[in-house]
Amino acid sequence: MDTLINLIIQVVAGAIGGNAVGAGVKDVNLGTLGNTIAGAIGGGVGGQILQALIPALALAAENIDIGSLIGQVAGGGITGAILTAIVGVVKNRMAHA
Repeated sequence: MDTLINLIIQVVAGAIGGNAVGAGVKDVNLGTLGNTIAGAIGGGVGGQILQALIPALALAAENIDIGSLIGQVAGGGITGAILTAIVGVVKNRMAHA
């Protein structure tokens, strides 16, 4: 159950990060649904990778430690934003090719 809570935090943060980068950088905007999906996938996958690399992040679900909770949100949001930007750049390059 602990892993599920972490994953939910990461996916939601990733979706928010994806929409933020889509709104901030018009060249990589995939639309609201595209930004949300790409961000959620990036947040979930990237957050799990970060959690494996930094085990202290896994403590968010066990102890509700504010530091590890912030780490989950930041990791999911940043990786969600990164994946959304990558997908947006690839989509734009393919459309112009």
